[in-house]
Amino acid sequence: MTPDITNLDAALGVTVPARHARGRAARLGPALDAVLSAHNYPAPIERILAEALVLTALLGSLLKDPGGQLTLQAQTQGGIVDLLVCDYKGGELRGYVRHDPVMLADAAHAPSLKTLFGEGYLAITFDQPATDERYQGIVPLEGESLAAAAQSYFTQSEQIPSIVRLAVEKKDSGWVAGGILFQHLPEGEEGRERLHTRLDHPDWDHVAVLAGSVRPDELTDPDLALESLIWRLFHEEEEVRVLPGTPLTRGCRCDPDYVRSVIARFPEDEREAMKGDDGVIRVDCEFCSTSFPLSFD
Repeated sequence: MTPDITNLDAALGVTVPARHARGRAARLGPALDAVLSAHNYPAPIERILAEALVLTALLGSLLKDPGGQLTLQAQTQGGIVDLLVCDYKGGELRGYVRHDPVMLADAAHAPSLKTLFGEGYLAITFDQPATDERYQGIVPLEGESLAAAAQSYFTQSEQIPSIVRLAVEKKDSGWVAGGILFQHLPEGEEGRERLHTRLDHPDWDHVAVLAGSVRPDELTDPDLALESLIWRLFHEEEEVRVLPGTPLTRGCRCDPDYVRSVIARFPEDEREAMKGDDGVIRVDCEFCSTSFPLSFD
């Protein structure tokens, strides 16, 4: 069966009013392939970037400001990965990884999170220009998976009980990554003030059990609509509200004209020092692996 494209490259908002919970489900397909194909990473690096991108989609789709931006960054020491950066803005995703190929070649076929990142931290930054707000939370990169590190972020930085599940699979048609994020809002549904949080609230225990029952193959099944996935998990609840979906695409905001205008502000002697042997200034974009040759003659 040919996958329905509406089941891919989308994020879906959910609320379970009686349980004071909100959530997101997301699944990436062609957009994920578009990001990964620009880099030609080894499979373990592709896998961790795919997980990070679907996590970024889940977090970014929480933004209420249409011009808001979510940046996820993992910076490490002593691991295979030196730097991982993903961001989300207006449904557009981009990301890249800087890693040590020699260390990766010496590692196991499926390196652990500790092997990949060594000693590091996960920083998540929310920028909302409409309200001129910027918030960043930082937690150690600990646990068995990136999903576990994200759960720690919400528990430690936000003090919101949360559950995160991520899954990645390479199919014949390409990479597919899926994930869910559910959170407890004890004073009511999304949009109301959160007065306090109890990590042991019985409503949250119930939601966590249901959400945690999702299988990896359900998250990455391109024939399973996100609405159907939510229905499988919460069909016994008295009410589940599905919010308007957000389409997801691969997008990079590098702009040759903008780059040229920035470099043109440098003094002529500094621009001269930037030139290569061919007399051209080259500016590389890590996100899309594109090099911009710029001439000012």
